[in-house]
Amino acid sequence: MKSKLIISSVCLCLLGSSLTLAGDKAALIVSAESAGPAAVTVNATIKAPDGTVLREGSNSYTCYPQQDIIGPMCNEAVWDDLINAMLNKKSFKPNTFSVSYMMAGEGSAIGVSNSDPYATEPDKSDDWIKEGPHLMIVVPNRALLEGLSTDSNDPVYVMWKNTPYAHIMVKIATDK
Repeated sequence: MKSKLIISSVCLCLLGSSLTLAGDKAALIVSAESAGPAAVTVNATIKAPDGTVLREGSNSYTCYPQQDIIGPMCNEAVWDDLINAMLNKKSFKPNTFSVSYMMAGEGSAIGVSNSDPYATEPDKSDDWIKEGPHLMIVVPNRALLEGLSTDSNDPVYVMWKNTPYAHIMVKIATDK
């Protein structure tokens, strides 16, 4: 069975694959905190891959640890909604500007297609990318994406442009 990532507004699970950080609560928290700046992570809710709350937070962010198919990330609720919609192949229209932090990059995760949010295999995609540290920004007005590059070699570009899940990628640094 292939790995499948399921994210909902209340759960981030990895099914059919071993977790990168199997069960060690402290390691899961450290991994999740690596996704964002301390100003975000210090008060963020931290969830394990199975959705278990490892630490309650008091701000609008939920941080998730590294997994086999995605690097650690800190999301506002809009991002969890976007990912849940994508994974369930449902429409999505953000109602607000929202940021997701992936300051640790993809880590040992496999990466994604820049144009096809449903692609699961790098060897079957001609635009597979694996980013280093970056921010992802969703905007409520798609017109704001016009004129931005879709070239993942650029420091700022639009990922998944012709889909309801289009968002701006902002590179912070390259992987070492």
